[in-house]
Amino acid sequence: MNDNNFKFSNAVIGLPLFFVLFLWVIYWLQIRFDFDFYRYGIYPRDFLGLRGILFSPFIHENLDHLYNNSIPLLILLAAMQFFYPKQTFGVIGFGIFFSGLITWIVGRENFHIGASGLIYVLVSFIFFKGIQTRYYRLVALSLTVILLYGGMIWYVFPDVDQSISWEGHLAGLLTGFALTLFYKAPEYVKPIVYDWQRPDFDPTTDPFMKHFDENGNFINISEEEDEENLEDYFSSSHLVNYIFKKKTETDDEI
Repeated sequence: MNDNNFKFSNAVIGLPLFFVLFLWVIYWLQIRFDFDFYRYGIYPRDFLGLRGILFSPFIHENLDHLYNNSIPLLILLAAMQFFYPKQTFGVIGFGIFFSGLITWIVGRENFHIGASGLIYVLVSFIFFKGIQTRYYRLVALSLTVILLYGGMIWYVFPDVDQSISWEGHLAGLLTGFALTLFYKAPEYVKPIVYDWQRPDFDPTTDPFMKHFDENGNFINISEEEDEENLEDYFSSSHLVNYIFKKKTETDDEI
């Protein structure tokens, strides 16, 4: 598999825009009609709180909370759809479910809401999957994600900020890594440019490689081998007749 599999499509733009727009519509309904969506969040170890596994990523506390989650979602979902189009919907679906389930199991007894858990799923998946493939474009994507969102790692620890759901962040980080093991990406290979990149390349038959020993040290080919090589170049299996013409005075005048 090569770079031709990274193709731009309408989904690269449409998916993140639709997802984020849906979050803003939910928030508009919440403030416009004064709906109490908070009770649909994840409430750990409560049977009714299980519904928050599906609903909590779409519920936000305030405008700042929604805005801070919208920008990363736009970037990360676009990156997922471009580089991992076949895994995108699976990562989103399973990421929401399992990160929510882990939060329900280990979280504090409070309502956990927001799409930050999904953001941690995406960051974790893109980073670890790129490193696992060892393909230069995906590794570069992993490093870019870490450069942009590497500081998020601190918010998986409980003592950093008690006002946020660090349990949801930790659950998203673990879920994203687990999904990289579940989804097998195709093997990415660079196009073959040189003969020595071919799997059937035999260095013993290559004239240039004969100048090096098994340790990579340069060696001089013997004169006899050089003469044999010259004979190969200048010898012929066909009979050649040479005609010698005597030089005349006319040739001198010309």
